[in-house]
Amino acid sequence: MSTHKVVMKRIGLFFGSFNPIHLGHLAIAEFFADNTNLDEVWLVISPQSPFKEKNDLLENHHRLAMIELAIKGKSKLKACSEEFDLPTPNYTIQTLNHLKKKYLKNQFTLILGQDNMEHFVRWKEYQQILEQFQIFVYPRSQSNKIPETFLDHPKVVYFKAPLLNISASEIRDALVKKKLLVDFLPPKIQDYLLKFNFYH
Repeated sequence: MSTHKVVMKRIGLFFGSFNPIHLGHLAIAEFFADNTNLDEVWLVISPQSPFKEKNDLLENHHRLAMIELAIKGKSKLKACSEEFDLPTPNYTIQTLNHLKKKYLKNQFTLILGQDNMEHFVRWKEYQQILEQFQIFVYPRSQSNKIPETFLDHPKVVYFKAPLLNISASEIRDALVKKKLLVDFLPPKIQDYLLKFNFYH
């Protein structure tokens, strides 16, 4: 009787509002897709919060459409809209548990900016995240501190990923002023934003 070992697909989860997706996001996603043991990187889009009155977050379907445009032809990158259908308020641990139950043949790794690690102990059920998931960390310009708690943690791996200091809020401000942003946005994304005239 032969036994078949189940080969788990290794998925990196890169969370963000992607409002809009820019070249900095793509550089991080592609770095982890190409330079680690991950089979795919999923860009997990944070939904609009129904509790915020003033919200400059574009509608969920527009941010999803832009990610799909930006990653077209990049086979190891996927757009993930799973959080759109989860109850709010939602926490990372709830998304991770949901994905783990839904995709039984996938092994998930969290991709986080270094600034998140400074406050990671405040995250809901952070110990459970560390017990069940690996964390890949990339540098952020505003943060050079690595908390000692996680410096030599077996589940936390630090990478010298590309550091592109691109601010989504600066991009939105520039679009209001009708400035072209070829250094920050993929051309397809700039065209999409201008077509719908979101910032005027």
